Amino acid sequence: MIPSGLPKPSVLVVDDTPDNLTLMFNLLKGQYTVKGASNGERALKIARGEDPPDLILLDIMMPGLSGYDVCKELKSDPATSGIPVIFLTALREMEDEKLGLELGAVDYITKPVSPPIVLARIKTHLENKVARDFLQDQNAFLESEVVRRTREVTAIQNVTILAMASLAETRDNETGNHIRRTQQYVKALAERLKTHPRFAAYLTPRQIEILCRSAPLHDIGKIGIPDNILLKPGKFVPEEFEVMKRHTTIGKEAIERAESELGKEMEFLCCAKQIAVSHHERWDGSGYPEGLSGDSIPICGRLMAVADVFDALISRRVYKESFPYERAIAIILEGKGSHFDPDVIDAFQAIVDDFKAIAERFADSK
Repeated sequence: MIPSGLPKPSVLVVDDTPDNLTLMFNLLKGQYTVKGASNGERALKIARGEDPPDLILLDIMMPGLSGYDVCKELKSDPATSGIPVIFLTALREMEDEKLGLELGAVDYITKPVSPPIVLARIKTHLENKVARDFLQDQNAFLESEVVRRTREVTAIQNVTILAMASLAETRDNETGNHIRRTQQYVKALAERLKTHPRFAAYLTPRQIEILCRSAPLHDIGKIGIPDNILLKPGKFVPEEFEVMKRHTTIGKEAIERAESELGKEMEFLCCAKQIAVSHHERWDGSGYPEGLSGDSIPICGRLMAVADVFDALISRRVYKESFPYERAIAIILEGKGSHFDPDVIDAFQAIVDDFKAIAERFADSK
């Protein structure tokens, strides 16, 4: 049923015979706003105007554009394709009707017309249009709502990630913008390597997004390291270093507990776990906590390893002063094939100016 309280639906009658236009006008004027066109060109102009009709009654045999031509034009134009078309014609052959319906008409009525039949079919197709338009509006609303809520959830996740990462950062106040810089370093490396044969399958646009969102959690496990070790100004003794190394597994276990509370795995938390536990592994197997080597080290961990070490080198710590870029870059390059994946180092070397720019952009306050 067409909702009450709304303006009358409008019907465009297209026919080159004035008597037919008058007949249909008198039949429809009580229930509908009636518009008329005596040729196809005029009909298209009205349909594409500011106030298009809700339904079109269309004759087929007209000079100039035929009804078939008009229907083709209407259905090929997104602005008019949703207007239901009913052919109203003297052509009675089955092939004529078949062609009309194939062109997109919703109905086919032959002349001479039966007024009750015409009114009933117009009513039916207008109600169908109202229902279809309602569903389209609902679908559009739902799609926009999904997009809005997805953005909202993503924003909440990002804020939560940064808040969690900041918990570890506040334990070591000299790290400053470390999590922001390393996040950008990782993104730069990923963008550089995304077409590389060894990395292309993993570094999809979606995975790069997840990787960047997860990167700030790489040192979350430091929250579990005692102050006397985390903030020690000198070199660790072996026993202290063993405690410090535990921040990798502490971070992984903390994220696993969060997943357990959620009751399901989430993409960015799975990535965050891998980064937290593997970013101190070394290409030659001499890293920790598991002594992984080569391609057994997750790609996200390999990228973070370069980002983390570079930033540690150029940043002041309680146990050292910051190194100049040239020395930090040289140390990273020396680690090719031992500490770091050789191809990741090649990517680093190619975009080292980007690393410098990131470091300057997110420099710690003096």
